[in-house]
Amino acid sequence: MAYTDIDDPSAHFQSYAFSKSTGTGSAIFDGNSDLQPDLLWVKPRHADGHELWDSTRGINSTLFPHSAEAQDTSANRLTSFDSDGYSWGNAGNHNAAGNFVSWAWKANGGSTSSNTSGSITSTVQANTTAGISIVKYTGTGSNATVGHGLGQKPSWIIVKKYSAAGTWYNAHEGLNNFATDVFYGQVNFAAGAEANAWNSTEPTASVFSIGTNGSVNSSGESHIAYAFAEKPGFSKFGRAYGNGLTRGVHIHCGFKPRFVYWRNISRNGDGGGWLRDTARRGFDDQWYYENLGWHTSDAETTETTSGKVFEVRANGFVIRSQVQESWNWNDDVYIYCAFAENPFVTSSGAPTTAK
Repeated sequence: MAYTDIDDPSAHFQSYAFSKSTGTGSAIFDGNSDLQPDLLWVKPRHADGHELWDSTRGINSTLFPHSAEAQDTSANRLTSFDSDGYSWGNAGNHNAAGNFVSWAWKANGGSTSSNTSGSITSTVQANTTAGISIVKYTGTGSNATVGHGLGQKPSWIIVKKYSAAGTWYNAHEGLNNFATDVFYGQVNFAAGAEANAWNSTEPTASVFSIGTNGSVNSSGESHIAYAFAEKPGFSKFGRAYGNGLTRGVHIHCGFKPRFVYWRNISRNGDGGGWLRDTARRGFDDQWYYENLGWHTSDAETTETTSGKVFEVRANGFVIRSQVQESWNWNDDVYIYCAFAENPFVTSSGAPTTAK
């Protein structure tokens, strides 16, 4: 059993669900009070779009994960990253009554540095302890490499051209080929090969490669990348195969998940990825269909079934559903990205009290 290096995952990642009336306000995290977000993703649980910010581009620069559109630079969507959460203004999807959920990662407190490890000089802020990096660069249109600052090979890289419209491109170690394959965040297509995205080259401990594809390397355009490296007891990225059985598929993470992104990469349609978290069910281990799709602005799906569909365990999670190809279709291939609520074993080797 690999012990964790991070006994308190909430110091680096938090998922927070809250309700509010219309108007300005703030969200105060209920985990580690020292987490000031550097990457913040918010979704209304009703039908309205995703919004995403990072402290490299700044609080007035909003991206929309469900859409290919360029960033919006109007003020008063997000007004500040706070030491214990964040505050919003009177614009954007926060400016309504309802229920919301946010997912927040800590990088380097907004402090960036120039990285010359790649052929393109990038602007990087990295949290090497938790394997989280925010990377900004200007595309050249030619095959290139970009430094990410993690000091470890990333397992998941999200790239978005933000100065103009562009597809959300994802590289992931669970895809059929880490060097060539992509999946698209805002569309529910199957994953597939696209050699000119990553220049047919896997990322290394210092750089990731980009080809001539305009969504990841458009000449003169600004791009942002979010890179995650796997850390025992804190994050887990991988690949699984559906079995279509009620006993389901168990994914061993080495921790109790707080957040899971689960995606069928074998087919279009319902294979589009789903964002799950325990914040929306408190400490209930049964995550029925309380899903939010990355690829859609639809409201949260809240149907239940007669049995458990998505279960959290102290060392991972179980996919049980036989209802849709989204969850556990026999022989379909799935990828996942998970972040911890509690490690299964602490840095001292003691078991945690997580259920």
